[in-house]
Amino acid sequence: MPRIKVKRTSTVTDMTAMCDVAALLLTFFILTATARQPEPLAVSTPSSTYEFKVPAENNAILTIGQGQVFFEVAGTKVRAKTLELMGEQYKMTFTPEEIKRFSSIGSFGVPVASLKSFIKMDGGERMKPGVQRGIPTDSTDNQLNSWVLNARKATKEINNQDMRVSIKGDAKEEYPVVKKIIDVLQKQSVNKFLLVTNAEAKKK
Repeated sequence: MPRIKVKRTSTVTDMTAMCDVAALLLTFFILTATARQPEPLAVSTPSSTYEFKVPAENNAILTIGQGQVFFEVAGTKVRAKTLELMGEQYKMTFTPEEIKRFSSIGSFGVPVASLKSFIKMDGGERMKPGVQRGIPTDSTDNQLNSWVLNARKATKEINNQDMRVSIKGDAKEEYPVVKKIIDVLQKQSVNKFLLVTNAEAKKK
């Protein structure tokens, strides 16, 4: 009795459609990703087992290290409004171009008197050593207090939300410097804030 021959089919799978999907996903993630802003002051944050993501909106980050303080507030519109409020307080006028350039800057640390020249610089010049020496926090000229206060006003006006504050301090930073920053917040009745830390690996 003759055997029935089963027709063999090809085992090759057409991956064209899968490659198209992968390319589309990759393009989507690239176009929607937010570029990480370079930090003018690199700090080594202390470790912690507590897991909580720093808010991406309605949040300001105070970076402390080497006795210096740097400030960053989330949102281009909030940054622009904060600069306008600072200009009103310190009797300075910023052009629309300067406001636009400032709204794209992340963390920074310069006195108000140096803001105009700082804004004119390109990204590479701003990151050069010695350009940013921190925001003044002296009792006679506490500009950090003004930045925090005006950023809170801008956040409330633009987003109708209260601004949260995150403190990103170097693990080796002296306590008096950190306390000075906390005193600035408490002066404005901001008694709740986040401490940015590195996540430790969980013990099994």
